[in-house]
Amino acid sequence: MSGRRRHRAAVVRALLGLAAVSLIALGPAPVASAVPAKFWGVVPQEIPSDEQFARIKRGGVDSIRIPIFWDVAQYRPDGPLEWNGTDIAVGRAASAGVDVLPFVTGAPSWAVPTGRVPGTQGGIAAAPERLPVAGAARSAWFNFLRLVVQRYGPNGTFWAANPAIPPRPIRTWQIWNEPNFKYFVTHPNPGQYGKLVKISSGAIRSVDPGAKIVLGGLFARPREATWKVKPPQAFFATDFLTKMYKRTPGVRSKFNAIALHPYSSRYQLLRPNIEEVRAVLKANRDLRKRIWITELGWSTQKPDPRRNAFAKGVAGQVRELRGSFSMLRKNQVRWRIGGVYWFSLEDGPEAACNFCSGAGLFASGFVPKPSWTAYARFAGGRP
Repeated sequence: MSGRRRHRAAVVRALLGLAAVSLIALGPAPVASAVPAKFWGVVPQEIPSDEQFARIKRGGVDSIRIPIFWDVAQYRPDGPLEWNGTDIAVGRAASAGVDVLPFVTGAPSWAVPTGRVPGTQGGIAAAPERLPVAGAARSAWFNFLRLVVQRYGPNGTFWAANPAIPPRPIRTWQIWNEPNFKYFVTHPNPGQYGKLVKISSGAIRSVDPGAKIVLGGLFARPREATWKVKPPQAFFATDFLTKMYKRTPGVRSKFNAIALHPYSSRYQLLRPNIEEVRAVLKANRDLRKRIWITELGWSTQKPDPRRNAFAKGVAGQVRELRGSFSMLRKNQVRWRIGGVYWFSLEDGPEAACNFCSGAGLFASGFVPKPSWTAYARFAGGRP
């Protein structure tokens, strides 16, 4: 699945650019009361407008998942912090009554060297060579997380500076994104990630002792994890978790939930992906932990099984959404699923990933697809 690579620079450009300026028969759908409150989320590829936020709120969306890129917010160690894009996303979400799940990720080159992602030609396919867990990088990451929570957490400076926005403090924080995959750290390292979780927990909870920490969404089964190369370019989520627990004593108390990105060619593969993660939790006596599905999706692009396992066409996207949501709802208690985020809200740039241009519930111009009607029916909303 190496074709599923993400070019995070394209996402950054989309976020900052916005800061600057007949239906398929769906059949009966589950009711929203069958799952916990604030269960249904989406991942936008651009910041929704106020009108778009209002629409998705009516449609049953409880939460959006957005990045906070350290390298964007703190481009220079001695320069002012840039919050503009995040301010807009958080403010619009709060005004619409939608929660925000941020994943804090990335590292500026002044803190951690940037490296070419193995197997690519460089350019925007670059990522930090390692995680910021030692020396000056560790201190800088710790301080940055404190600043983020001081801004958007309880009694945050953002809320004080914007009294017209109804306060909706962020209490849950996701640490990094797909740390088991080369596109977000060129040399994935489970023990190093465990250290990052411990450092991050200390930083966030020093400001908000009641904050919840969610692991960065682990890509369930990247193909690169099967390659016999050293250092590894990726790990299966289960292997990464197992090694993280083993190499980082005490990490269990530093986070509240696992996050999984169970991308697969068909929704039926969700079951083994999730049950294998639950087996790791059982082996580490950590069964009370919930699993959050912080990315899940398929594309309306023309089906092309040999080149793009996630391209399903319009009808196929609805089929995979309905199948996956039904399975997750049915097994929510047994699997302890804490929330589900569809990737993505709207079609994004083709350069961002091999299925991003068709992954949305909405097409270009925020035109709803049949999958949006299916999503809203599961979420108990009005499309």
